[in-house]
Amino acid sequence: MGRNVLKSSLQSAYFNIVFQIMCRCITFGINAFIVRKVGRHVLGIMNVRLLLLESTILFLSREAITRAALSSTTLKSSKCSWPQLINQMWLTVPICCFLCLPCLYIWLNILSPVEEDLYAQYKFGCWSIAISCVIELCSEAPFFVSQVFCFVKLRVILDTLHVFLRSVVFIFIVLSNKDIAIIAFGVAQLASAFTIIFGRYSFFHFYINKFREYKKGFKEGQATKNNDYFKNMEDFPFNSIKEMVPGFLPNEGPLLNSELQILTLSFIKQGVLKQILTEGEKYVMSVSPVLSFSEQATYDVVNNLGSLAARFIFRPIEDSSYFYFTQTIARDEKLEKQDKNKVLEAGEVLQTVCRLVSTIGYVAFAFGQSYAGILLLFYGGSDFVAGGLPETLLRWHSLAICFLAVNGITEGYMFATNTSREIDTYNYFMAIFSVMFLLLSFILTSILGPVGFILANCTNMFCRIYYSTKYIHKQYKPLGMNPLKGLIPDVYFFVTLVTMGGICKFSQAKILEYSAFYHILIGFMCTIITLVVWAVENKALIKRGFSKYGNKIKSH
Repeated sequence: MGRNVLKSSLQSAYFNIVFQIMCRCITFGINAFIVRKVGRHVLGIMNVRLLLLESTILFLSREAITRAALSSTTLKSSKCSWPQLINQMWLTVPICCFLCLPCLYIWLNILSPVEEDLYAQYKFGCWSIAISCVIELCSEAPFFVSQVFCFVKLRVILDTLHVFLRSVVFIFIVLSNKDIAIIAFGVAQLASAFTIIFGRYSFFHFYINKFREYKKGFKEGQATKNNDYFKNMEDFPFNSIKEMVPGFLPNEGPLLNSELQILTLSFIKQGVLKQILTEGEKYVMSVSPVLSFSEQATYDVVNNLGSLAARFIFRPIEDSSYFYFTQTIARDEKLEKQDKNKVLEAGEVLQTVCRLVSTIGYVAFAFGQSYAGILLLFYGGSDFVAGGLPETLLRWHSLAICFLAVNGITEGYMFATNTSREIDTYNYFMAIFSVMFLLLSFILTSILGPVGFILANCTNMFCRIYYSTKYIHKQYKPLGMNPLKGLIPDVYFFVTLVTMGGICKFSQAKILEYSAFYHILIGFMCTIITLVVWAVENKALIKRGFSKYGNKIKSH
């Protein structure tokens, strides 16, 4: 593969961070609009119950298949052809159709009931979610091709269009009639699904036509204006978008690759457990009447605010890092026997990413204790923060961010480099973690309320971090490397962080009641001081980053 995987991974992380910021701003705006226009109760039904249905169907339908397929390029024991990979991606559609039936039955008949006056809208919303998932997965093959061939901007552009259209359709209908907000939500989901499938196939129809022109000019010895654009795509195997549908791309072997199916089965077992761990609190809220829909909406709003760093920064970095590690490190071969340069680069990348995300987590925890309340006040108003529960939840979320930062990158590396047998072994531990998490969630929530969800999640992530860091340490020990050093804060940075956090806490107690502006100003200055100290201690890392950025500018 002639493409620069590391460069593409970094670009993907950058563009996805920008997209996540934009997307989350739109979501926050819509949530505020719903709270003021419709009410928290309806927001709880849409953001907790219906989006949980979408997350469950999509994750279980495609996560394992996509992860296994991305790993196929470095799996030494398995040589997958493109027809097999296309067939593999289209398996997501029948799997999705199969999953929709039990999921719809559970959501409509088993989960805690929705009020009678909203049930008809709720039923429409459930069916709309299920149909939109099937429609979206019909374009999973071109999406997979865009990942493998590093079409970084394509995903960001289409995702942006998808979010924008969904938001516009929803707001337009609600402004016309606020009493059909859930129906508007379902219609918006369907419209955005059609946008995704149309956009992906349209792009590749245009791209393949241009690529054919380039190959024709190349054979005839003629230069074309697309030479630079296509020069690293000589292995692009498609001559028509029809070849992204099973049966059109010539295939001499079996329809599916057997080794890839074994890896997929391992990821399926892992995916079910991971979905429970990721959305566990929503499952608990949906199955048992622990919280009302209004309380669920409050928890969801606070959870989204508390997860800003995870959604804006951690998730894009994790996705890009996972892709980079799958393309750099082979699963079925020890590091000592692999390309030394690639292994060293992968270790340095892992250490750097660990340092970056852990730093963000530490800063979020230190300053979140002093600024959780004022952030919620600006977002939801005085009525929203009345009683103090939202502020308490957001403070605990700042602790969870530290665990999220470490768990995401370490577990992502482990998933990217595990063999099928190692994945199966971890699945047993994931099963234990899942049961423990659900039990803790139910017990702690019954005692502590919504805070119990956060504490159960922190406990669960601590166990997963221990397992993944132990794996990484064992893998790199024979090479004399320890990428996990990136998780340990430098001395001066740590002292500065504690000091600045204490100053902000003092400001909250003594200055906030007189002036919110001065309290925010103090926090801003303390944050700048903290980041400057970190930059000084990591000047070699920053210099290397600027050097690579400068070389990129010169190359253009």
